Amino acid sequence: MNEPRPPDPNWPRYAPRPFPPYRFVPGKTPHPRRAPRGHSYGQPEPKPPAFPPEEWEKSEDYLYGIDLYNFAYWWECHEVFEGLWHAVGHQTQQGHFFQALIQLAAANLKRFLGNATAADKLARSGLTRLQSIPPIYMGVEVLALSKDVREYIDGSRTYPPLIRFQHHNLVT
Repeated sequence: MNEPRPPDPNWPRYAPRPFPPYRFVPGKTPHPRRAPRGHSYGQPEPKPPAFPPEEWEKSEDYLYGIDLYNFAYWWECHEVFEGLWHAVGHQTQQGHFFQALIQLAAANLKRFLGNATAADKLARSGLTRLQSIPPIYMGVEVLALSKDVREYIDGSRTYPPLIRFQHHNLVT
């Protein structure tokens, strides 16, 4: 298998933006930005604008990042969340939340690539960051996500955790 498959292909979408034509997997698919055949070749890195945490539903970038994560576009998700992390500030609560999501996406990609040690370390770092985030934050059920991450680390869950919103208007 060249690229990961989403744990649940019927999971709801939250943003209307289409997915890239493939999921970047180092060593298996063209690098999105550096390779001429990359799906984002020649495009600038995402620089999404900051937004207040309570206005999360208005951020298409944030919602798209969640979609990318849930549909196993982990490298692409990392790119979007990293842009948001820089935009909101690294030492803010929102910044810690984005960094946790970045680490979880990277952990999933590392596990797919067969590097369980690096995956577990990244997942544990993300989990530690999530512990300082409220139980529901920017629409995400943080407690449920944390539980799923712990189960994925200990092996009682065989597929990557999905990010669930407490409530949201779905894209149809």
